[in-house]
Amino acid sequence: MKQIIYGVFLCFSMMVNLVHADETISVSEATQACIDCHFSYHPGIVEDWKKSRHYQTTPETAMTVTGPGKKISASQIPESLQKTSVGCAECHTQNPQAHTDSFEHNGFDVHAVVTPNDCATCHAVERSQYDRNIMAHAWQNLAGNPIYQDLQRTIIGRPEIKNGAVHFGPSDPVTEAETCFYCHGTKLVVKGLETRDTDAGELEFPIIDGWPNQGVGRINPDGSKGACSACHTRHLFSMETARKPATCKECHNGPDVPAYKVYDNSKHGNLASAHSGKWNFDKTPWTVGEDFSAPTCATCHISLLTNTDGKVVAERTHQMSDRLSWRIFGLPYAHPQPKEPDTSIIRNKNNQSLPCDLDGGFASQYQIDQPERAKRTAVMQGICKNCHDTSWVNSHWARYEHTIQTTNAATRTATDLMRGIWKKGLASGPEKKASLFDEPIERMWSSIWLFDANNIRFTSAMAGGGDYGVFAEGYYNLSRRLTEMNAWMKK
Repeated sequence: MKQIIYGVFLCFSMMVNLVHADETISVSEATQACIDCHFSYHPGIVEDWKKSRHYQTTPETAMTVTGPGKKISASQIPESLQKTSVGCAECHTQNPQAHTDSFEHNGFDVHAVVTPNDCATCHAVERSQYDRNIMAHAWQNLAGNPIYQDLQRTIIGRPEIKNGAVHFGPSDPVTEAETCFYCHGTKLVVKGLETRDTDAGELEFPIIDGWPNQGVGRINPDGSKGACSACHTRHLFSMETARKPATCKECHNGPDVPAYKVYDNSKHGNLASAHSGKWNFDKTPWTVGEDFSAPTCATCHISLLTNTDGKVVAERTHQMSDRLSWRIFGLPYAHPQPKEPDTSIIRNKNNQSLPCDLDGGFASQYQIDQPERAKRTAVMQGICKNCHDTSWVNSHWARYEHTIQTTNAATRTATDLMRGIWKKGLASGPEKKASLFDEPIERMWSSIWLFDANNIRFTSAMAGGGDYGVFAEGYYNLSRRLTEMNAWMKK
């Protein structure tokens, strides 16, 4: 069978000109062997790759770029990879000894899951920064937190009627993979090999539990965390795609993290909708006012920015919290950003796996201090000041800080109500070591801080303003739920 397949390879090798759009581009023999079959079996993959920067240049050429436009951050590239395009083999055969998903495929040790450790061959700094990012630890931060796991169970667990009440059993792995862990990332575990009857004959492939997935905190077969393809989608791996808000929308669409909805309703989103067709999303560095005229998610959180004088406004970072002082995602209160990306280690004063106490106090020993918060705020404000004057920026920040305090106070009021309900025995709670989320009144309470307060804070932070943070998804719902909680308790 292998001889037959090899014969097919030789036939396809005569068709190189059908594959190469530019004969001056050098493709390795190993990658050409992949293309010879896959350009027929998977034309979408091959054609996407042919449009990519990976195909159109070589690491050797990319290493000659100097200044902020340089995209390779590794200090040196293995000699064997320097003179050809970055193709199938260069990614899917990297570090085979570290990959438990490696398998013999037509004479090559191939792995299906390309990981941040593989990408680090050329993008070492980005890999290191991303590993310090909360996103990279998203699987552990959810799977390793008993309170978040309980919240997950009450949302996607299997519902049953027991003793006249709805009871939520454990969630199953398949449902988890296409819901919460779709974004947080699954844990990929190789379960063995299976034989498939393909157009090229019978071939063996690994069985990977948790695959497919491209979640930001995916645990990979080589032990690394994350998936670069969450933002730099395969196989084009486009910087343009990563810079556009629709890419972030996939996981930040709310109502718990409504960043995209707020952006879409903001003046910035309005401008992007009207003018982004004329913007240059594919340039490094990205020049404010010249390449774009209103920020996207990447502008504020990731991209290397310069002004029209060539001065660096903000350095590129793949540690998304570098420009963030507050973590406005309420758990149940907005709180300073954590010091470490693994938030599963955090405990409040009551030894609960939360960054705040139920009375609003912060688990400060796990969170950045005031000087660090001020430093990060200054970087973010420096970006804003390229389009807004100082008084505008300062006033915006004062409103934002006020909104954090206001929504935290509203959450405290709701929590005081909830604690009164628990104390009266009208619902079970932490004192009885029961779930915080599985009764209707608890669901109403958690909706106040998980949805309403979050919507208000995101609207304030991103200058969404207007109707979104009031009647659409904000103050109106928060105040309604508060009064309904109070009325429920009295009744």
